[in-house]
Amino acid sequence: MPLTLDTYRLLGRSGLRVSPLALGAATFGTDWGWGAEQDEARKLFDLYVERGGNFIDTANTYTNGSSERLLGEFTRERRESLVLATKYTTLRRPGDPNSGGGHRKSLFTSVEASLRRLNTDYIDLLYLHVWDFTTPVEEILRGMDDLVRQGKVLYVAISNAPAWQVSRMQAIADLRGWSPLVALQIEYNLVERTGERDLIPMAREMGLGVIPYSPLAGGVLTGKYRRDVLTATNVASEDGTRKSFNLALGTLTERNLAIADVVKEVATELGRTPAQVGLAWTLRNPGVTAPVIGARTPAHLEDNMGALEVDFTTSQLARLDEAGAIELGFPHDMLASDHIRRVMAGDLKIETRR
Repeated sequence: MPLTLDTYRLLGRSGLRVSPLALGAATFGTDWGWGAEQDEARKLFDLYVERGGNFIDTANTYTNGSSERLLGEFTRERRESLVLATKYTTLRRPGDPNSGGGHRKSLFTSVEASLRRLNTDYIDLLYLHVWDFTTPVEEILRGMDDLVRQGKVLYVAISNAPAWQVSRMQAIADLRGWSPLVALQIEYNLVERTGERDLIPMAREMGLGVIPYSPLAGGVLTGKYRRDVLTATNVASEDGTRKSFNLALGTLTERNLAIADVVKEVATELGRTPAQVGLAWTLRNPGVTAPVIGARTPAHLEDNMGALEVDFTTSQLARLDEAGAIELGFPHDMLASDHIRRVMAGDLKIETRR
């Protein structure tokens, strides 16, 4: 069935209603040498909200703070009807080791700065942005819970962290009566599917809604890159462009471009754009709540929102799944094997609903 931005979904095991596509505000501001100027960013915000969108994603250091400042201005007249998500942990002041990380000082000072920039007295959803492998989980959870009890944060979440740490944190929060994590933000798309091994199943089991970022693999799934890009040798010469960024990350590979070819073929069959097909595939995962879309122009945003209307045939969905399939590895492949199933259940027919 076609979706709309006001076909709201519950976020994890909370009662919070969010749109099935989140508006990413990392493109708000040009401090990083790319992105949308204030007037263009305002058009993106207005278009999304006017269509019923209510879920907006930013971070304390996106475009050096300009993203939050612009959102503070844009949301002034309708703050209560929006779900604002921001993040902490990335370094805010070079040379100051305590201006980043997951610890309590970083958490509290970052949230206070975000509240000022966002021109609000509360944050709807706060993510730990990047796992630092240093701060004790109890310190993180207690700090987050204190902010919830103070009313400065309503819900807490996590991003870019190992599955075992997230599940451990959720168990500790439950046992101690602290605020539980309600969302997990990860990179997830047809190119990057390793989240299917543990992160997404863990999130479903532990009550976290999955919020994928980079659902179009940095633009690779839009079909805009040709194979001659694979011969590029001087990445630095295009420093600041999305292409150079993808080359540096290793996202532009023969495998990934082959997946993009399948996306383009299905898009042609459906009379849709590759971007819509890539987003629609991500939306079909039952563990996914809302992919984050990062448009730079209203035309891009219009195109992305068209993904809500895409419906696949069984054959098309199978081709997309096969194109980007990964091996789950041990113990998943072993436990799913016919041999193990026979050993465990014999000839019994046992229905599973997960």
